[in-house]
Order: sequence, then C-alpha cells, then structure tokens
Amino acid sequence: DLFGDRWSLLIVRNLFIGRMTFSDFLEAPEKIASNILRDRLKKLLFYEIIEYKVYARDKKIKQYYLTDKGIDLFPILHNMSIWSTKHLEFELHPLAVEIIEENKDKSYEQIIEQTTSTYREAREKLVHE
Repeated sequence: DLFGDRWSLLIVRNLFIGRMTFSDFLEAPEKIASNILRDRLKKLLFYEIIEYKVYARDKKIKQYYLTDKGIDLFPILHNMSIWSTKHLEFELHPLAVEIIEENKDKSYEQIIEQTTSTYREAREKLVHE
C-alpha cells in the first residue's frame, strides 16, 4: 500500500534528485496536491523511509531526506526507469535525458553504487550542518 500509488515513489525520486522541501515537491512537474503530499510525507515518515531536519535559517521549513531504507529503494526506481524507457514511448523529461547521458558508459552496479553513495554523502552534510 505504501508504494502502490504514484506519489510515494515520486517523492522518493525527488529526494534523490535534490528536492528536499514541501515547496520543492509542490513545484515538481507532476503537480501533486498539497493535501496528498502531506499525507504521503506522513506515511513515509511513519515507515522510516524519510526523515527531516528543520532548516537552520527558517524554522518553518523542513528539509526531508531519505533514510537507509529509503536509499535502498534506488535500484527499484532505476529498474523502473530502465523498463519505462525500453517499453514505453513518451518524451523524457530533460532531467531524465541528462541522467541517462551521464550514466550511459557505466554498468548497472556502478550506477547504483555511485548514486547511493553520493546521496549518503549529501545526507550526512545536511544532517550535520
């Protein structure tokens, strides 16, 4: 049930690409409604897929980030992306094109390792700033 709707996985994907705040999620091209976003964030927090830190300069802003459980979802997201580009005909978002181009000469294992380790490093900086 947690990942049966499109929004939860999109939130996880958005965290991987650097969106971290409620406003960031609302501004994503998919246009999630604020009430649905609140609900999905609560669920992801409850299941410890994400956590947040209060932004130092503005205590009203929460900066969300993936826990290790959430980071472990990356191979699933990556495989869904590969399947989609192989089997569905649609225009890719410019960010997807950029990511595909950056990773075209890497193995699956290299992509997974690089992406997850890079995310973990960024998360550590956020949590300890």
